[in-house]
Amino acid sequence: MKKTLIRKVEQSDNEALAELIRDTFIEFDAPKEGTVYSDPTTSDLYSLFTKENSVLWVGEIDGVISGCCGIYPTEGLPEKCAELVKFYLRPSARGVGLGKSLMNQSIASAKEMGYENIYLESLPEFSKAVKMYENSGFRLLERPLGNSGHGSCTVWMIRNLDDHGL
Repeated sequence: MKKTLIRKVEQSDNEALAELIRDTFIEFDAPKEGTVYSDPTTSDLYSLFTKENSVLWVGEIDGVISGCCGIYPTEGLPEKCAELVKFYLRPSARGVGLGKSLMNQSIASAKEMGYENIYLESLPEFSKAVKMYENSGFRLLERPLGNSGHGSCTVWMIRNLDDHGL
């Protein structure tokens, strides 16, 4: 049986996480400009998540960094709303429950930090992820919220944290 671990991001994770995120964009032929792919913070996620009321969870399978997901107080979001960010999985980690565990951990963290809603941005190229978000209680929005700087994202979703009893 594979050993799964979920832990907070460490500085030594930066290179592996940036590679995992960028490889996902390449795999799905998703836009690189105006997305997290070209965002300079992607190369130093540890520092990004030192911001108050943010957290990045890292998932390992058998000691290999296999996914990540976090909560971030993106500038311009409504009060008590944070963004679900940096949710990526290696192909080998999909369909084994790691993504659901990472997302649930992030949602639990958001609640602990006092957030009432979680917003996210995605791309049509990540349609399987968007379906998972819908199944997890997120609903589509007609326009973006906040100032993520990721202008190429065209899927915007929100979820009230009182939903689904998490």
